[in-house]
Amino acid sequence: MWVQNYNPLGNVYLSALLATLPVLFFLISLTLFKMKGVIAALLTLLISACVSVIGFHMPITKALAAIVQGIANGLWPIGYIIIMAVWLYKIAVKSGKFAVIRGSIANISRDQRLQVLLIGFSFNAFLEGAAGFGVPIAICAALLTELGFRPLKAAMLCLIANAASGAFGAIGIPVIVGAQMGTLKTLDLSHTLIFILPFISFIIPFLLVFILDKWRGIKETLPALLVVSLVFTIFQTLTMFILGPELADIIPALLSMAALALFLRKWQPKHIYRENKEESISTHPHFSFKDIVLAWSPFYILTIMIMLWSLPAFKALFVEGGSLAKTTLMIHIPSLDGAVMKIPPISAEKMPLDAIFKFDILAATGTAIFIAVLLTALLSRNMNGTRTWEGLGETVKELWLPIVTICLIMGFANLANFAGLSSSIGLALAKTGDIFPLLSPVLGWIGVFITGSVVSNNALFGNLQVVTGAQIGTSSSLLLAANTSGGVMAKLISPQSIAIATAAVKETGQESKLLTMTLKYSLFLLVLISFWTYVLSLLGI
Repeated sequence: MWVQNYNPLGNVYLSALLATLPVLFFLISLTLFKMKGVIAALLTLLISACVSVIGFHMPITKALAAIVQGIANGLWPIGYIIIMAVWLYKIAVKSGKFAVIRGSIANISRDQRLQVLLIGFSFNAFLEGAAGFGVPIAICAALLTELGFRPLKAAMLCLIANAASGAFGAIGIPVIVGAQMGTLKTLDLSHTLIFILPFISFIIPFLLVFILDKWRGIKETLPALLVVSLVFTIFQTLTMFILGPELADIIPALLSMAALALFLRKWQPKHIYRENKEESISTHPHFSFKDIVLAWSPFYILTIMIMLWSLPAFKALFVEGGSLAKTTLMIHIPSLDGAVMKIPPISAEKMPLDAIFKFDILAATGTAIFIAVLLTALLSRNMNGTRTWEGLGETVKELWLPIVTICLIMGFANLANFAGLSSSIGLALAKTGDIFPLLSPVLGWIGVFITGSVVSNNALFGNLQVVTGAQIGTSSSLLLAANTSGGVMAKLISPQSIAIATAAVKETGQESKLLTMTLKYSLFLLVLISFWTYVLSLLGI
């Protein structure tokens, strides 16, 4: 048994500074040294191992075991879900369904203010929920450009729109990881996020139209804005409360798109807004209702499967004593499970930490998506086994490096938890007392600005937020929600997002200009969340 030591240097601030070294290196390596993410993550992991073993006196065997468990958690369930989600998207593209989806959306209205609501907001949110990982920014920015938007403005609008959906990307992975790192129930964290994110979701459509056509645009499209904002916000809130984060983008995005499309069949603004009235507008063939319904079938199937996997009765099959319990393997990590002791003031009393890798072969959300992939391929006339499995090969080839990066970050995050690094930093931050909730979203914003991922941010700082909340008497769930929400606002300007967006609209080399265009909106939303989090902390939420 090894007992954690949160103050190995005899000074809480110096010990916290030592614990911060890996994080500081990671930030500097990406910003100043311009390292590739995977290299920076690997070096950060090595530095954190040295700090844990030499500085915090963690036994080498336990440090290695913590790293292995973290990497395993990066592969399963995180990597599994990402690969399955992007594979489903590729099947939709290969089967021709995605072309129908894209064309049908573009034909609903020529008004660019309404097109940005349909594509930049709702469709963006749907793709974020189904695939994430830069897919929605790339697709929607390119699509808006095809519809006559100026390239960099199209990219900026899609980045800003992502503020409403980024917390629930790739079937809710950021929230799932945040809850995992903070040892909270996923549904509890989802419930806390209800106090923060739906408000942001409601105002984003108004902000998008304001950017395009200022107050006149809001006035002329107010009925459509209310339809989109109300439907999306109401159903996102209900989904977060009842089902959790997995479908918190997909269901409201589908319903808001459908509601707006139906509404626009009866109503159109008197003034049709176009940025450039002289530009040639791409035309799209008209599709029958049957074609459109069939085109969306992969995502209907996905939604049904995820909902099935989320039902309490289905989950009960996999708990101890359930008929499918044997399909879930609980692997106790040697030299780590029950062999590291957490002590006060981090915990109320001495408490051994569990280190169990949960390999839930059938119960995993990724398996639900896998079944959706197979059903989609089987129900698509122009898909066969070869094309289907080619899609998987392409997906793995494209995503293996980002997933390796996530695994390395998860390895560092898990080591930081077991070595007491996060706890040491949390004890120092607790000295800020009641002011910390104001800074909590800023910490998340910094994490995502550097890593480009809310998942990685929650892996890095999730436990830290929880520990600090316990120290200052503020809801740990609120601070973890603030970390997630503040992080989402940095997705608007993270280097990775900016690079994806400029490449999608064929403006590579204009990254600094796009960053400048988007920065003020990111900071505006961050300030809103920071002050609102502080108010919620005062209210005891």
